[in-house]
Amino acid sequence: MHLDELPGNARPGDGPMHLSAVRDVSRAISAAHLFIYLAPESTQEAAQLGVTDRGAAYLAFRSAAMGAVPWQVTLAAFYNFSPRAVRAMAGVWDAAPPERWQAARFRAAGRAMRRVDAQLTDDHLTEARSLIDPVIGGADYAGKVLAAANASVALPHDPLVALWQQITVAREWRGDAHLVVLADHGLGPCDCLVLHTATGRLPTALARATRRWDDEEWTAATSRLVARGWLDSDAVITEAGSAARERIEVETDQHCAALWEPIGTAGARRFASLIAPIGNAFTAAEKRSAARGRQDVA
Repeated sequence: MHLDELPGNARPGDGPMHLSAVRDVSRAISAAHLFIYLAPESTQEAAQLGVTDRGAAYLAFRSAAMGAVPWQVTLAAFYNFSPRAVRAMAGVWDAAPPERWQAARFRAAGRAMRRVDAQLTDDHLTEARSLIDPVIGGADYAGKVLAAANASVALPHDPLVALWQQITVAREWRGDAHLVVLADHGLGPCDCLVLHTATGRLPTALARATRRWDDEEWTAATSRLVARGWLDSDAVITEAGSAARERIEVETDQHCAALWEPIGTAGARRFASLIAPIGNAFTAAEKRSAARGRQDVA
């Protein structure tokens, strides 16, 4: 069965919501959002607030929209982090209150996008907002903790950063939906991370360093996935494991079809094309940086 033939929500006059469009717009949103976690501007802004630990800064920036919640609440919302990783954020609200972290995040986003020339014309910004605003305004936030928190944040005056924040809401909405699907499939926090790294899309060393599951926990999660037939005895993903991961992604797409119903398939695809320059600009900047590094070595 083709992805578009799977059931989705409908928009009046637009027919069934194509799940391929849901997947495409989700990828574009992720590409336009993820730079914030690696940009040097984020590190600089966190240092200005008195926090130099990258893990604690990440947790503070991403959870700031929820307010000064205890680290246990952040752990519940982030899912695949270990308690010891999230406990490292203790004290970040003493360094600066959440509203200052949120303002710093906006500054970092704006500075980073302009550094790589991730510019949209005024017309494209206006059109993109005309598409994403009804999506965010009409979304059902039941069970969508991080999305709801971000939707409650006042948009900044900078039009590019305001669009980025709306992108952030949509990105967290899908993430919140994904957690429900993971839980429904019996994939716990460490298990889903092990399965992800087995695909090769997330380096194991990076996942272990940032999520901080210890050897015993990682081995236990791996054993559970081997028992399910999703990994082989060498912890390599199996055909059944790959099929399970795709099934989880499709179910997440099905859940997210409702989010994009206000603008339908055509609107979702148009929005993806409008925000593509943001992700493309960071990809191009990374390639230029890599090329300079090779020249320096030579």
